[in-house]
Amino acid sequence: MRIMGLDFGSKTVGVAVSDALLVTAQGVEIIGRKSPGKLRQTLARIQELVDEYQVDKIVLGFPKNMNNTEGERCEKTLEFKEMLEKRCGLEVILWDERLTTVAADRAMMEGGIRRENRKQYVDKLAAVFILQGYLDSLAFQKE
Repeated sequence: MRIMGLDFGSKTVGVAVSDALLVTAQGVEIIGRKSPGKLRQTLARIQELVDEYQVDKIVLGFPKNMNNTEGERCEKTLEFKEMLEKRCGLEVILWDERLTTVAADRAMMEGGIRRENRKQYVDKLAAVFILQGYLDSLAFQKE
């Protein structure tokens, strides 16, 4: 069993996949699109990755505001969740993603990645943080 983590943004979707033991998350790729509303190719690519990695479940980052309210990005994410469930036929779990992009950016800064190069990695790394948070919660529940 593998789980996929997604960081859904207005122009890109960062993708991460767990190992078979559900211990670690690895970044896979960033799926880009030309406009925010064009999701057909994005969904098709996610379906290809679901098949390739034999994914059983998807964890989708849910971008709540810092005060725990839901804004416009949450609405778009809920719409994307419905599309994913229809397209892939898998359970899609929403996972609080507050500060994952900040954490990803900080990790890259600490890793010595130059500022101008960070943008090309941040969404994939944010997907890793989202998925790893979910995997850690599963491990904590087992204890």
